[in-house]
Amino acid sequence: MNFNQVTIYSDKPLEIVEFYRKLGLRLIVDSLPRYARLEFPDGDATLSVHISDEVLPGSNILLYFECEDLDATVERLKESGVQFESEPIDQT
Repeated sequence: MNFNQVTIYSDKPLEIVEFYRKLGLRLIVDSLPRYARLEFPDGDATLSVHISDEVLPGSNILLYFECEDLDATVERLKESGVQFESEPIDQT
């Protein structure tokens, strides 16, 4: 089985797409502000962002990503304007 895609419904699709492009995803379908689809740099999965006026505040989405060099990735993202709530922490 191969993970194909996940869709995020949001009232701020432009901001979401900008954020995921900073993470390294590549825009493959651009129908913004209504819809966008991004491709991950590794693997076959994609991420879709679809506009919605009815975003429920209690419906949280958690996405987990892995990267080879977390410290360098965080530094690159900071330089591109992404703000972090905390610094990376090495954990077992």
